[in-house]
Amino acid sequence: MKYYSEKRDFIRMRVETEITLECDGINYDAVCIDLSSTGMQIETSGSVPLSEGQSIRVLIPSAHSKLSSLQAETIIRRLETLDDGRQALGLEITSMQ
Repeated sequence: MKYYSEKRDFIRMRVETEITLECDGINYDAVCIDLSSTGMQIETSGSVPLSEGQSIRVLIPSAHSKLSSLQAETIIRRLETLDDGRQALGLEITSMQ
């Protein structure tokens, strides 16, 4: 039996929740696929004018009234266009509120 060794410093948690991206004052719908303490993987619902190295704000709304929404400042570290026109992004979290 082979043992898998996690190569990342932080384990990613599967999330799959709707989020909002804010870029240059415009909001875009997306889905957070997974989340770690230093980054996240997301997919946009369509083509969004983004580029690697660009800073964007991510809002993950809370479903609970006593729990605040998560707001994160991020940098796009990976950007891939999927076959159906959506985009997959790897984001580095630089700060959270």
